[in-house]
Amino acid sequence: MAKSYWLMKSEPDAYGWDDLVEQGEGTWDGVRNHRAANNLRAMKEGDEAFFYHSNIGREIVGIMTISKADMTDPTDPEGKWAAVKVKPVRKLARPITLKEIKGDPGLKDIELVKLSRLSVAVITPEEWDHIIGLSNS
Repeated sequence: MAKSYWLMKSEPDAYGWDDLVEQGEGTWDGVRNHRAANNLRAMKEGDEAFFYHSNIGREIVGIMTISKADMTDPTDPEGKWAAVKVKPVRKLARPITLKEIKGDPGLKDIELVKLSRLSVAVITPEEWDHIIGLSNS
C-alpha cells in the first residue's frame, strides 16, 4: 500500500520540533476538529508528515514518521477523538515559510492555504516532493 503524506501543525511555544527531537517520540493529541481528527484516523504507521510551526514562525521545519496509528486520544475522557504517535526523521535543510508556500504556483492547491485553520492536513505526493525540493535548493 502506498505511503500517505500529511502536514501537522503545532505552536512551537507549546510543542515544537525541538521538543519532539528531545523526546524521540511524541503523541499527537488534543485535536478537536472533525476533519483533522479524520485525517489522524486515516494515518498508517510509516506515513510521513511535515512538522509545521504555527503562529510563531509559520513554517515547515521538519519531517516525522507515524510510529503508531489508530489510537484514542489520551486527553479525551470520552474516548471520541483520535491521536497518533510520531517520531522525528530529520529537520528540513531549510524551513519553508507560509509566505513562500503562498507565493509558489506549484503549491496553489495545498490544504495548508486552502483550509488554513486545519491542524492536520493532507499533502499530495507532488506537494511533498515540491516542498522537499524547495528546502534543498
